[in-house]
Amino acid sequence: MFDRIAPVYDAMNRVMTAGLDRRWRRETAAAVVRPGDLVLDLCCGTGDLALADAAAGGRVTGLDFSPAMLERAQRKAPDLLWVEGDALALPFEDASFDAATAGFGIRNLDDLEAGLREARRVLRTDGRLGILEITQPTGALRPFFRVWFDRVVPALGKVLPGGAAYTYLPASVRRFPGPEELKAAIERAGFADVRYRLFAGGIVALHTAVAA
Repeated sequence: MFDRIAPVYDAMNRVMTAGLDRRWRRETAAAVVRPGDLVLDLCCGTGDLALADAAAGGRVTGLDFSPAMLERAQRKAPDLLWVEGDALALPFEDASFDAATAGFGIRNLDDLEAGLREARRVLRTDGRLGILEITQPTGALRPFFRVWFDRVVPALGKVLPGGAAYTYLPASVRRFPGPEELKAAIERAGFADVRYRLFAGGIVALHTAVAA
């Protein structure tokens, strides 16, 4: 499915977020990446967050299990390291990275907590984690959120070649934990100083944490 949506992935991201996703990625990178850091971008897709990590001064490795996504990432930044692999069984040694990021990807993991534990394993003590993810608002935007992700986004996907696979998105968002639940899961995985910021009225959350 992710290979199929690779050709429309960037366009759908721009449409779904009214172009704000680029700014949110820059803020994610700025929150956890320091110049010279070895950085792992998990579930990197076509590489936009990895590029933001690199712009923040990181020496970046992007990892995804979709060859078609990685092919597009490679075209954008042939100088970065792109690795095909499983976020639930990372092909890296313990304590290999100073920081890790994930943008709009960890909701697709079969086992969220196992993925968080793997991220902790490959981070050095005091390494930093940044997760940018769609969440479910609880206030006035909740009805709009449901209409947008249940009806509008799948309809937009059907207009673009290969985009019909975006019918998966509403279910993946609904089953993903809210900001407080994700904070607790990150803490259980071995992280401390976990905090989050909400964007777009609470539709998107940026969680940051430090490897304990």
